[in-house]
Amino acid sequence: MADPRGFLTTRDRELPADRPVAVRILDWREVHEHRAGNPEDLGMLGRQAGRCMDCGIPFCHNACPLGNLVPDWNDLVRRGQWADAAERMHQTNNFPEFTGRLCPAPCESSCVLGINSPPITIKNIEVAIIDEAYARGLVVPHIPQWLTGKSVAVIGSGPAGLAAAQQLTRAGHTVAVYERADRIGGLLRFGIPEFKMEKRHLDRRLAQMAAEGTRFRPGVEVGVDVTGQELHERYDAVVLAIGSTTPRDLDVPGRELGGVLQAMDYLPPANRAAAGLDPGAEVVATDKDVVVIGGGDTGADCVGTAVRQGARSVTQLEIMPRPPQDRPDSQPWPTYPMLYRVASAHQEGGERAFAVSTTELRADDGGNLRALLLVDVELVDGRPSPVAGSERELPAQLVLLAMGFTGPERGPLLEQLGVKLTPRGVIARADDFATDVPGVFVAGDAGRGQSLIVWAIAEGRAAAAAVDTFLSGRTELPAPVTAGTLAMRT
Repeated sequence: MADPRGFLTTRDRELPADRPVAVRILDWREVHEHRAGNPEDLGMLGRQAGRCMDCGIPFCHNACPLGNLVPDWNDLVRRGQWADAAERMHQTNNFPEFTGRLCPAPCESSCVLGINSPPITIKNIEVAIIDEAYARGLVVPHIPQWLTGKSVAVIGSGPAGLAAAQQLTRAGHTVAVYERADRIGGLLRFGIPEFKMEKRHLDRRLAQMAAEGTRFRPGVEVGVDVTGQELHERYDAVVLAIGSTTPRDLDVPGRELGGVLQAMDYLPPANRAAAGLDPGAEVVATDKDVVVIGGGDTGADCVGTAVRQGARSVTQLEIMPRPPQDRPDSQPWPTYPMLYRVASAHQEGGERAFAVSTTELRADDGGNLRALLLVDVELVDGRPSPVAGSERELPAQLVLLAMGFTGPERGPLLEQLGVKLTPRGVIARADDFATDVPGVFVAGDAGRGQSLIVWAIAEGRAAAAAVDTFLSGRTELPAPVTAGTLAMRT
């Protein structure tokens, strides 16, 4: 185990300091920084890793869909064995530099130490391991020793698609990843702001995958530029990893006004501009009162982006009541509790309002968006109900809808392949990720529904094992989950 008395001698939970708010809102660099090789940071990591108890039953394994070997990492980090720690991490996770920055860390909520003490800083240790590994030249291509002669098309280059592609390439298959955007990465590229994950982390992993033999086809919209049926006939197997990108809309009077955008019509142009690319038709928040409807991570991304663009004010609305600060009795350890969480974007400015609902969007005399009408709500039989007499206006010239997603986009691709949808609106599949169309598989949010990045990677890895079995009759690839695995509450 790690230090047998570490959790007794080091009781405090330590994390590296974020860059000062006044500094970081002036640029798009990451809020959190790990200084690879810095003795002070490495010492802190060693102390935190030493707090790991190496539990008889490590619940962190169960909480992570990838089954990450957290106690193993911690022991190796405490000993300063960074190469071994990176190798152990990559056994279960293709992209720890993504999860270490973007995952909400359900593993920490189930840490045994967290029953009565602050849990291990698992997420920070994870990202430090991979950053150290890159800095020390430990991340190298894994080129397959032989090729099977089989080919696979992966449609979609988000975390599920990239995980499936890397696993299948390493199994010896010829893999091509198709992406309709002009850069590979899916939402990792243009959906996630630079201040949460700088794209250099994505680019260096894509360089590793290209060196291993994965082929990338950006700027190709399957279903339009090439039909799904053509790909199905050209390749021995097809993996659909197209995500859950159909947004929930707001059905209120005034929705048609200019200045009311879906979050994914606002964030990608902003992220392109931050990367020095042509943003196209970009709507910016400069000198505007911005209201973000939706209290999740996408909404927080909109808040941080609007602050950096110089918004006059930013308000984030959530229809549900404010969650508690501490774990409620109804959500006992080791479940993932619904708690009041403060993202880095919330520290940078703006207001948050809970238990409110938007009933109308209002225009000025010139027909431009002027304000939205709010009403307080209370839960009645578990459903939000308006509170009489609580209506009020909130100034707004830009309203961003970040209320989640309902499933993959309907369109020619799904029609051409002939796959079926479930009543929930996701692609129907068996436990082995196979659709009812032979040779066509689905991984990630397209078949699961909107979920976490760790689930996307886990499903990509498991779908790759299923495809390898379909093509070769057997597989040695790990399959951490099945398509029927229930999503944990997040």
